Amino acid sequence: MRPNTQHRINHAPPTTAVPDAVACYHTHAVSANQCCSAVVQEIAAPVSTVWSVVRRFDNPQAYKHFVKSCHVILGDGDVGTLREVHVISGLPAAVSTERLEVLDDERHVISFSMIGGDHRLTNYRSVTTLHPFPMADADGNHRPGTVVVESYVVDVPPGNTPDDTCVFVDTILRCNLQSLAKFAENLARSKPLHR
Repeated sequence: MRPNTQHRINHAPPTTAVPDAVACYHTHAVSANQCCSAVVQEIAAPVSTVWSVVRRFDNPQAYKHFVKSCHVILGDGDVGTLREVHVISGLPAAVSTERLEVLDDERHVISFSMIGGDHRLTNYRSVTTLHPFPMADADGNHRPGTVVVESYVVDVPPGNTPDDTCVFVDTILRCNLQSLAKFAENLARSKPLHR
């Protein structure tokens, strides 16, 4: 990722490197009034299982607990699709309009921008990539796992510092990715039952 004084990584990078083919997606141009960060999550499920959840731009509420509902308002799931997301009460927002910017099924990359709504995350753009990561189980056997990297860039709202903004967004992303891990791991465990 591009070095920048306002950039930080919330967790230590995974032991496997992010492939060059997708690393470019996590390079954000950051202006003076913006900040960016990234959150990393290991998931004990194959990339194909995790991707089947993450790629559903029309269904973020499957694992994002802050999302109450989501409705596609334009498009059919391809790049350029717009969705309207309603968040649970208690957050400093009620609705967000978001556009799908990248959907690459081969490289497992998805990106969206917030283009409207009543939140304070102006010029927010998020990129999520999935990477195979062999994991050892309790018996020392290796099984397919996934490393998810989610990075973003966003304007720093008036009255906030870059650190304040990153802490707020990182906390939401970390909760979302931990929820994704539980959801995908449960999904992976249930798959053999349906064979």
